Amino acid sequence: MPRVKKASQINRLRGFLFFSPLLIFLSCATLSPVDSAREKPVVFKTVDSVEPQWQSFAADIGYFHGKIAEPKIEFWVLRIDLASAQTRIVVKGGSSDGSRTLSAKVSGFVRNNELIAGINAVPFDISTSKEGVPIQNMGIVISSGEEIAPANPRYDALVFYKDGRVQIVKQSTILSTENIENAVGAFHHILINGEPAERTLNRETRYPRSAAGISANGDFLYLLVIDGRRSGSIGATEKETAMLLRLLGSENGINLDGGGSSALALRYSDGKVRVVNTPVHGRIPGRERAVAGCLGIGN
Repeated sequence: MPRVKKASQINRLRGFLFFSPLLIFLSCATLSPVDSAREKPVVFKTVDSVEPQWQSFAADIGYFHGKIAEPKIEFWVLRIDLASAQTRIVVKGGSSDGSRTLSAKVSGFVRNNELIAGINAVPFDISTSKEGVPIQNMGIVISSGEEIAPANPRYDALVFYKDGRVQIVKQSTILSTENIENAVGAFHHILINGEPAERTLNRETRYPRSAAGISANGDFLYLLVIDGRRSGSIGATEKETAMLLRLLGSENGINLDGGGSSALALRYSDGKVRVVNTPVHGRIPGRERAVAGCLGIGN
């Protein structure tokens, strides 16, 4: 009996040690990046009833945290003023040891590059929670005019040109870096001229999502993350993601890498970098995946 009791106590202790960091993470994730106070999302009945209520997060950057009741979808979004002289777009292909691209978490990408915010972007070949693992981007990455990873003709990309324009284009059309300042590969163009792309109409699979949108005049960039694989947020379809981008202010939108890679990391008012959503890597809520190419915002 004493041995059984001792084994039971050990198992309870192991459970406590495992779940305590998780509970701490989840409690941190409910803090507002605007003022570090406890935060509750604005709740809407359906996707088509969403009306963003922007808060000032940083200079010329708006922040909004919302939740949809039917179906259960929780999301976080930034609205970045690209016309502002203070806005700085940063693209990285992961970390690097000088010759190879290495896996890096979005939170680390924001922290190490002294950014305000960052989101995962490019699909990649190895799924791991460990940073510093050799990894290959499965799509184009151009950083400050330098090509870090080549184009993948199957997919589309978000491109920032040297003349200030930003567009979503097919990666197969990117033949030179001559006029490009930054670019990140993704999956597909899902919102086209204000309407969900045809490819989204019959796709019902739900995933955690990361996405980016562009306003009609090209002045605003929207970075969106949607939670999935948890009871409070079951993930979104491609069409729902496109519709949400439109309601937030986008005219065109692209589906970034999603699933367990989806993470939006922000620098909070206390200076600490946190992931606002709840990533789920290896079926563990709160475990952040180490990814490849990321898109960041600095000032």
